[in-house]
Amino acid sequence: MKYSLHPGAASDLREAAEYYRQQAGPVLSQSLLAEFERVVQLLMQRPLLGTPWIYEKRRLNMRHFPYAIVYMIATEEIRVLAVAHHSRCPGYWRKRKSQPNL
Repeated sequence: MKYSLHPGAASDLREAAEYYRQQAGPVLSQSLLAEFERVVQLLMQRPLLGTPWIYEKRRLNMRHFPYAIVYMIATEEIRVLAVAHHSRCPGYWRKRKSQPNL
């Protein structure tokens, strides 16, 4: 199984990493990116690990960070739609398209 990252999700992740880099330094920023990769690797091995959420979407919380990976399961692919902060306006990412060629 592989994964695709919606451009908005990539932006979410970049913004979060940059925030941690500015506030606490590069070590914490790299920890966030490593945690994202750990969660995505888990999802590629066990796609149903996340909690069913809105419509066909699922979410899985990251450890040690207030973010959740919002994703959909497609044929042989995990589609990451958002790296959503727990306190950010809920559903800001809902209009993001989930088709393969985003």
